[in-house]
Amino acid sequence: MRKLLRLLLGVLIVLAVGLTTAPAAQATTRPYCGIYWGSLVKTGGGLTSVPSGSDSVYNVRTGRHACYDRLVVDVSGPIGSYNVRYVTQIASDGGGIPVPTRGGAALRISVMNSGYDQYRTPTYVPANSHELTNVRAYRTFRQIVWAGSYEGYSTVGIGVRARLPFRVFTLAGPGSNSRLVVDVAHRW
Repeated sequence: MRKLLRLLLGVLIVLAVGLTTAPAAQATTRPYCGIYWGSLVKTGGGLTSVPSGSDSVYNVRTGRHACYDRLVVDVSGPIGSYNVRYVTQIASDGGGIPVPTRGGAALRISVMNSGYDQYRTPTYVPANSHELTNVRAYRTFRQIVWAGSYEGYSTVGIGVRARLPFRVFTLAGPGSNSRLVVDVAHRW
């Protein structure tokens, strides 16, 4: 009988110790690639009024990295304010017409820089507005779309595998140009 009680007491102690140490073990797990970005709205940028026509979008490009996929919007001049967020659907600028994207989530990048110059001449004219770059071999991106430019704003949409953490920042250069960079993690 004493052996049975000792055995039960030992099992209870092991269970109690296991329950008290489990949260500590979870708290010490490291995030994927050290990423703490989150998936909520990111806003910023220095300009709060519509930039001049010379500060316009002229290219959109993508790149693959070990822990994330990257989208870069090239602007000839300073980056205007920006708003990057997950949405239920990408909509075209000015008309609100849905722009379908592949993937489990859609990320909208809106930047206060037009896609045309001061003479209303387009500065960014993609060959295919529904496939800005080939992202077939990417881990996170499924599709990059151009949603247009209207009243000084331009919108790019990313079809993403799932709602994943992302970060947004700007870079100066080369020269007087600047870049808006959006990185989307491969996983949480």
